[in-house]
Amino acid sequence: MSARDLPTPTLHGVDHTARPTWKLKETLHFYRDLLGLPLVHVISARGWGPSTHPDFLHFFFDAGQGATIAFFYYLGSEPPASMQGRAERPPTPDDHVFDATHTAWQVETEADLLQWKHRLEAQGLKVSAETRHEVIESIYVRDPNGYFIEFTRKLRPLTALDARDGALTLQAAVEAEDAARAAGTRVTRIDDVWARKAALLDDGRANAPIRLYVPQVDEFSSLVAEARRRGDCTVTAQDGHDRIEAQAPIEFGRKALGLKPAVWYGLFTGGLHGRIEVLDRDRVVIAPVA
Repeated sequence: MSARDLPTPTLHGVDHTARPTWKLKETLHFYRDLLGLPLVHVISARGWGPSTHPDFLHFFFDAGQGATIAFFYYLGSEPPASMQGRAERPPTPDDHVFDATHTAWQVETEADLLQWKHRLEAQGLKVSAETRHEVIESIYVRDPNGYFIEFTRKLRPLTALDARDGALTLQAAVEAEDAARAAGTRVTRIDDVWARKAALLDDGRANAPIRLYVPQVDEFSSLVAEARRRGDCTVTAQDGHDRIEAQAPIEFGRKALGLKPAVWYGLFTGGLHGRIEVLDRDRVVIAPVA
């Protein structure tokens, strides 16, 4: 019997996340006193078997709904150079590799999100502006170690369409990377993934030199509405996506569409057959592929 034939056990949410800390007192103060998370458990041990494993404390804070956030404090150890100065950095992703590993906690309403922002700022912490990422809106703060802590609210529930569209995106990315690897290159531009995804969605009835595929979800609906209004585009619905077609270069403005920057930069996540000539903070120009 292969692994695929075995039943998939059910998961029941996240039990805990864990990271190392070299600031015991500061981390305790931040999570217990500033955030108000109860300290619920501490493990203290003389190593964990191997002689190379230092003695440590492993402590847990209640993060709600049965989940905890935990830290390892290795006695006598020194932080790596990569951790130096991170706590003083602003709560913006200036190191995308380091900051990609973070903890995000869910709140229920916009009022809850703003209440957390006010609480954190009242204690002298630097908090990011509210950032909208398609289906969530978040604020960020750094803990004493420099780790990102995110507070987020859902803007809408995820649906089967999100899952289907996401699967197409990753299929396109895998195919693009396979093709690049075979050619001895690498995929470094998301444009290549968008182009591959558009090819997956082409149904043989579209032949315009510019084709945009837009998932039929709220966050991109203003793009489709604008395309319907204009005389230089046509819009066709097809199984979960709207296809916008144009014969000549077209331009869209972010503010006219009412989009936040984080959504704007993912405007073509549904797939694009065309060449992006301009994509800055406020406007995009798409031309036929040369």
